[in-house]
Amino acid sequence: MRVITFLSDFGGRSPYPAAMKGAAAAALDAAAAFVDISHDVPSRDIRAGAYLLWSAAPAFPAGTVHCAVVDPGVGTARAALAVASGGQWLVGPDNGLLMPAARRLGTPAVARLRVPRAAGVSATAAAALAAGAPLEAIGAPADVFVDLAFPAGRRTDGGFAGEVLAVDPFGNVVSTIPGALLADVPAGSVLVADAGAAALRTAVAHTFGDVPPGRGIVYIGSDGVVEVAVNGGSAAAALGAAPGAPVRLRFP
Repeated sequence: MRVITFLSDFGGRSPYPAAMKGAAAAALDAAAAFVDISHDVPSRDIRAGAYLLWSAAPAFPAGTVHCAVVDPGVGTARAALAVASGGQWLVGPDNGLLMPAARRLGTPAVARLRVPRAAGVSATAAAALAAGAPLEAIGAPADVFVDLAFPAGRRTDGGFAGEVLAVDPFGNVVSTIPGALLADVPAGSVLVADAGAAALRTAVAHTFGDVPPGRGIVYIGSDGVVEVAVNGGSAAAALGAAPGAPVRLRFP
């Protein structure tokens, strides 16, 4: 079964997500599974869309095509890209949206779409790839494109430092600090999180049930990076944290 995912900032009440799927279906000669990653990316927020694609893409099988549209430059001369990486493809605007996920999947091969920019171009290109068209059939290799990279977290003298990658719907703070850096810290160790206007005292834990309600924790999340949370509460609210802010975990 061919799999095509869709991600956009169109909103769940908009007709455009359905139109994208319609354009893809019209270009396919066989059945495909259409999966919505999200259509509720904050309007024009390329970084937020890039995070969702980065987070979701590794869960999909080889051969999946991801069609992503978060494009503040819509209606301009901005090009569209198709990127092959790790056995999957990503199609969308040339504004950095695709690149974090492409690098997470493997070594990206980037092509600039030959077709003119028009409504449905990303969806029809995604359908062509899902149908087996080679990357070179729909685009020309591109060495110059807009890039976006999430800053890698690091170990510091007093703990760890990185950036807030995202805040999930529960208020958990997802950082860019690799989980491997926390792996050697014993469960129960105390770390103070600084990621906004306040500090939060936390304990290193494997699950929320390891600490009582209301207690702050740090743990390795499903994305393989360190997250800060409050059992039954919102770490983002407690810290005043927002995506893009520096985050530091320090031993008291």
